[in-house]
Amino acid sequence: MSALIQPIALLLIILAGYLFKRAGLFKDRDYRIIQTIIFNLVLPGAIVYSFATNPHDSSMLLISLFGLIIAFIPPVVVFLASRHRPVQDRAFMMLNGSGFNVGCFCFPVVQAFLGTGAIVPAAMFDIGNCVMVAAGTNVMTQTLLHIKPGTPLTEQYQGNAPTLPYVKLKDKDAKRLVHKALARNVFKGFFGSVPFDTYLMMIILMLANVKIPDLIATLVQPLSNANSFCAMLMVGMLMDLPSGRQDVLKLLEVIGWRLPFGIAFAAAAWLLLPFDAEIREAVAMCCLAPIAVFSTLFTDKVLGNAKLAGFTLSITAIISLLLMTGAHFVFVALA
Repeated sequence: MSALIQPIALLLIILAGYLFKRAGLFKDRDYRIIQTIIFNLVLPGAIVYSFATNPHDSSMLLISLFGLIIAFIPPVVVFLASRHRPVQDRAFMMLNGSGFNVGCFCFPVVQAFLGTGAIVPAAMFDIGNCVMVAAGTNVMTQTLLHIKPGTPLTEQYQGNAPTLPYVKLKDKDAKRLVHKALARNVFKGFFGSVPFDTYLMMIILMLANVKIPDLIATLVQPLSNANSFCAMLMVGMLMDLPSGRQDVLKLLEVIGWRLPFGIAFAAAAWLLLPFDAEIREAVAMCCLAPIAVFSTLFTDKVLGNAKLAGFTLSITAIISLLLMTGAHFVFVALA
């Protein structure tokens, strides 16, 4: 029974965030305040604390490679399988059918079930995952579908073609500007992310066998403790009712893609990774995570539909919490 208390508590925090917004105590865009705090302060603190207080070694970089591979596969498969669908639907499914919400969702859940030590393998998984969710999936989606960055798709095209018309640039200066803008977006996506920069710093310290001082761990411990509450509250603040039947259908399509991928990847993590049971369980649970916050941001920017993005994140978060809870009991039985 005690194992069920933690996920119930997390669900109650999500519910509190939603009810506070419905009561008018939070405005629709107030989640961005919590989001800024999480990404720039709380989550980096949780990453540093986990590396400072738990054993880790360079062999765990294999988990990062695993995270990169399974975050890369879904958008490619979705792109190939949806080649007869309208570009708006393809963009939504590619952005939301892949990637994993690890720092803001898996950290609190795996910590609740497995303790703070489980955050290290989850963080190593997120290093590879971040390559895609922070920039890779968005760039891949826009490039394959010929979507111009910086302008919502609704302002670029209103038809039902599977991709936007491809315009081949002949002017060398125009090509150079486009390539420069793409490189700037990718660089900003990676190195403009404080959690990603923190991950890189932890990898460097790990490879150099540098131990993080206990004083640093003590200083960031309150941030680590706050991660669960802040992350779940933000999910609740993002919750919203769908705009109509089409939004519900799009969400169901995303779930239809994510569920089989997630279960297959979780099984692969448990059966194939050469680590002990607790590490494999932490990685497997990350494979069942909801869509990343970055996906909601890119969905809003590319499709101009913030409500659909928030609705998708909140529903997949609740489903993922139930899946991860069930998976924990399965893994305990198998261990």
